[in-house]
Amino acid sequence: MAHSEERAHAILSASGSHRWMNCTPSALLEQQFPDTTSEAAKEGTLAHKLAELKVRNYFYTVDFGKRKLTAAINKLKKEELWQDEMMSYTDEYLDYIKTTALALKSAPYVVIEKQVDFSTYVPEGFGTADCVMISGKTLHVIDFKYGKSPGGRVDAIGNPQLALYALGAYEAYKILYFIEEIKLSIVQPRLPDGISEWSCSLSELLAFGNYVKERAELAIKGEGDFKPDVKTCEYCRAKGKCRARSEENVKLAFDVGKIPPLISNEEMGQFLKQGEDVAKWLSDLQDCALAECLAGNEVAGWKAVEGRGSRNWTDMDSAFDKLSANGISETVLWEKKPLTLAQVEKVVGKKDFESFVGEMVVKAPGKPTLVKESDKREAITNIISAKDAFKEEN
Repeated sequence: MAHSEERAHAILSASGSHRWMNCTPSALLEQQFPDTTSEAAKEGTLAHKLAELKVRNYFYTVDFGKRKLTAAINKLKKEELWQDEMMSYTDEYLDYIKTTALALKSAPYVVIEKQVDFSTYVPEGFGTADCVMISGKTLHVIDFKYGKSPGGRVDAIGNPQLALYALGAYEAYKILYFIEEIKLSIVQPRLPDGISEWSCSLSELLAFGNYVKERAELAIKGEGDFKPDVKTCEYCRAKGKCRARSEENVKLAFDVGKIPPLISNEEMGQFLKQGEDVAKWLSDLQDCALAECLAGNEVAGWKAVEGRGSRNWTDMDSAFDKLSANGISETVLWEKKPLTLAQVEKVVGKKDFESFVGEMVVKAPGKPTLVKESDKREAITNIISAKDAFKEEN
């Protein structure tokens, strides 16, 4: 999730570095389009505020004690997007930080929500690191992610956003600390196995700095080659009208060359990869065309119309009273059913749920689904092993 100040001011933001490093002209191209935010992003911002409060209370108890923490959390609970489950997820983030800090040989120097300046490498480059710890010769950057989509899993390995934060932190503290090792961590508690860690040497980090400096010099001038790709285009504001992306996806969708009678499994995998962004591009194109039509602009062959609406009561209680008065039984009007397991867990709280009824929960195997090879889940097949076959015979 991009920090709000980065979105508002930095053309070459750390959070968008994966995009502008790969597709350098996109940074200036997307400046023509308004920067919008989703409800999920706002929810993530709220969870970040809560996480910051808890970490601040842990490391700076004297200045930010329990009373201030409670008052601040109660204020956040009044926010429209507040959800009680944010408490448990941010606890997991705090637990990771505690465990990391306690494992160090000496108490670390810690800064929270630290604005770091990496303009030595990226023009006007700055960003906000969630948590920076320095102990001995190690600089540790920890980032909290609140996304819950498996497709939105963020990996710490070679992560350019965290690497830029590390470069900014290194520039800020290199006079005070003799740093030799860099550790990057991402904590994404709403996903299974949501912790990702990666380490590199200072020389490797500085080599990345030299590389990103070259890419940033192109990006800030809008130069270089367009490189449309599923991940690169995902959050680009120009993705709906980008010519390079349109041409690439038309080519992927229709330029298949000679058509063989049957495709191989290798070709099958390749076509699936190619089709992934084609489908996303068409969806983005539809959103863009709809926005143009609603703005009163003509899109050849298309128009905006009102979709199917929904009905609702103006006053449900009065309506039910009238139905009852006309002989309709309440048993017909009301339905009693239990909450789903997930709803019960949300109401009770994850820890209490596990403590009270965890042993009464059984998880049925999920329906087979196709994912990329990089997915961490174990592959399954319908092939019966010899061991299982003999077991069935016995």
